[in-house]
Amino acid sequence: MTQIFNFGAGPAVMPQAVLRKAQEELVEWHGSGMSVMEMSHRGKEFMGIAAHAESSLRALLGVPSSYKVLFLQGGASLQFAMVPINLLRGKHRADYVNTGEWSKKAISEAKRFCDVNVVASGESHQFTDIPAASTWKLSADAAYVHYTPNETIGGVEFPFIPDTHGVPLVADMSSTILSRPIDVSRFGLIYAGAQKNIGPSGLTVVIVREDLVGQALPGMPTMLDYQIHVKNDSMYNTPPTFPIYMAGLVFDWLNDQGGLSGMAVVNERKARLLYDCIEQSSGFYSCPVALTCRSWMNVPFTLKDPQLDESFLKESRAGGLLQLKGHRSVGGMRASLYNAMPEEGVRALTAFMTDFARRHG
Repeated sequence: MTQIFNFGAGPAVMPQAVLRKAQEELVEWHGSGMSVMEMSHRGKEFMGIAAHAESSLRALLGVPSSYKVLFLQGGASLQFAMVPINLLRGKHRADYVNTGEWSKKAISEAKRFCDVNVVASGESHQFTDIPAASTWKLSADAAYVHYTPNETIGGVEFPFIPDTHGVPLVADMSSTILSRPIDVSRFGLIYAGAQKNIGPSGLTVVIVREDLVGQALPGMPTMLDYQIHVKNDSMYNTPPTFPIYMAGLVFDWLNDQGGLSGMAVVNERKARLLYDCIEQSSGFYSCPVALTCRSWMNVPFTLKDPQLDESFLKESRAGGLLQLKGHRSVGGMRASLYNAMPEEGVRALTAFMTDFARRHG
């Protein structure tokens, strides 16, 4: 049977070792007589699972003790609202950087709660690059600065962490978290949907500095107040128990791979393999993203002749290379190379691409 490699943007490929471990423990977890899916979220068994997941994540990222880690629901899309609800703290303006589809959605939601200043935008270049920091027009009175370090659809990734001159920096890291080490202390808040580098969909991780919690806009629903979740250890209501358990297994797996420093080496090498294949195809393939901000995680590319797209997708599927179709808004192809995508999968993709170009070029 052909080996399968899933290049989907999310829900995305999971580490095989994690899936096998979950399979072993699915019916009964560690002699408890219960599956994790059957446990009370307030029972000692699950409380231990959640505590282990949090401590493992803190260790991987080096999260300072002055930050809270929350396991929430609602995806990054709910955070688009929760961020301004909680971080305006009496101010009326927030700064946003627009680098693509997910930035635009965050901006649109924030406008419900405050005056949004778009400090820079990549729209004039069809979101194929990152506006130079020297061109940003930051507000003097902004409550926070929000950006999306990696845009999954356009394949644009920041090569730097913005300097916001003391204003809390907020990052939607859904598609780049855990792909390399980061300095959490440079951020006021980080949020990430789980379904790319953390675990199954249904879980959202929020890492927030303590001093930014406790001043939510008045009149908001209780569930949208970070302070409520902090006080209740992410268990104000029933949390996404099985995704939290799976995330803990992924964190353990990452430690086994050498931590985030080890993953960074592998991820950079995987991305380089694919970009080199594109660049060496004599124009058969092309990547629209500027060289300085090409994503390690999401690689969009087009074929010289779009009429070959369907043949490319059909033949790649037959070869066990799945979910390579680009996002409907941009077309072409997209290969997502998250942590769980093995280097072997990228080599299989580049071998197919080279052969396809040879036969159809």
